[in-house]
Amino acid sequence: MKGITAGFAVCGSFCTIAQATAQIDVLIDMGVKVVPIFSPIVYKTDTRFGKASDLIERVESLCGRPVIHDIPAAEPIGPKNLLDILVVAPCTGNTLGKLANGITDTSVTMSVKAHLRNNKPVVLAIATNDALGASGKNIGLLANTQHIYFVPFGQDDPAGKQKSLISDFTKIPATMEAALQGRQLQPMLLV
Repeated sequence: MKGITAGFAVCGSFCTIAQATAQIDVLIDMGVKVVPIFSPIVYKTDTRFGKASDLIERVESLCGRPVIHDIPAAEPIGPKNLLDILVVAPCTGNTLGKLANGITDTSVTMSVKAHLRNNKPVVLAIATNDALGASGKNIGLLANTQHIYFVPFGQDDPAGKQKSLISDFTKIPATMEAALQGRQLQPMLLV
């Protein structure tokens, strides 16, 4: 994957952001140019998992470019053909629903919409507590959508959160490689 340009969009599953963004280091070590994209909530919200400003500073330092965090900055991704592939990690149930229903109201959903106009792959690394509930239909719809690929996922806490699924973020690079070849990394469902 050396030399490709990948968007890395981060949504507000705050407890998984550190795991997901750790893969930016891995991608950069592989020679991938990473364009960071944050949802508005990630860009401006301090949580018990960390301060937004610290996350922004770390990611901008790693990537050597500013984080895209609004719709006007995300829109040129398509017309200017800026990316080879786009990763959304973590991808929340909220974002899954918006993508499945064509709603473009954040920097992340706009970047996906803009990127898909070029018929290039989008990789979704889900992290949502309602994946086997309300978000299940959106996962099913997106799994059957051209140019959409999923990082393999499974239940993270079957006893405590029966409807929750989380991707194995360490599989982001392998999923990207498969997606660039037009195939879904298998197995998609982890046990």
